[in-house]
Amino acid sequence: MNKFTSADIAFKHFYYQIKKNGLKLDNGTKALFNVGFIIENPIDNQIRTFWRKWSDRYAEREWKWYLSGDRSVKNIKKYAPIWDKMHTGDDIVNSNYGWQWKRNNQLEKVIKLLKEDKDTRRAWITIYDAKEIETYEKDTPCTLNVGFRIIENELCMQVIMRSNDLWFGFCNDQYCFSKLQVLVAKRLNLNVGWYYHFAADLHLYNKHLKL
Repeated sequence: MNKFTSADIAFKHFYYQIKKNGLKLDNGTKALFNVGFIIENPIDNQIRTFWRKWSDRYAEREWKWYLSGDRSVKNIKKYAPIWDKMHTGDDIVNSNYGWQWKRNNQLEKVIKLLKEDKDTRRAWITIYDAKEIETYEKDTPCTLNVGFRIIENELCMQVIMRSNDLWFGFCNDQYCFSKLQVLVAKRLNLNVGWYYHFAADLHLYNKHLKL
């Protein structure tokens, strides 16, 4: 099991791993499959690698958009135009993860479970759902599930992804999910433990392979 002390170290490791060992696919990506690793200190969520030119300012905007639970990309697309390609003309998307974890009060139910039973194995949020696949015409959520466990009095988290672009997706997703981990830990009056990240398909687009 790969373990990294920070998200930045994980990013650099897998950037070079994909370049060296990734399988080149016809969809314009180079990919590794079934990649799982632990970030030991998820609070250290800044991507500092200078050639990545990651924007913590944008990541924080995305996090606050998730917190709002607003599916509209009307504002966020001003800062990341890719969002304007992910709706059918109404500005409404499926990948506002805050909207997803608020559906049917998923997050609140998970927190309640953890308060009632510190050893529960049922504290999982579902995001991608094949029962809704007909609604994924423009925007298919990349994250399958987010799970929480209390281990040795720390809140640990597991994120399971069907697909994860290392360049944009991982860098911004880990930031937002680590913020969610902190939020839930505070609700439970616990310290933050490890963050496990799994991607069935961890990839880079060809345009990012030379950067």
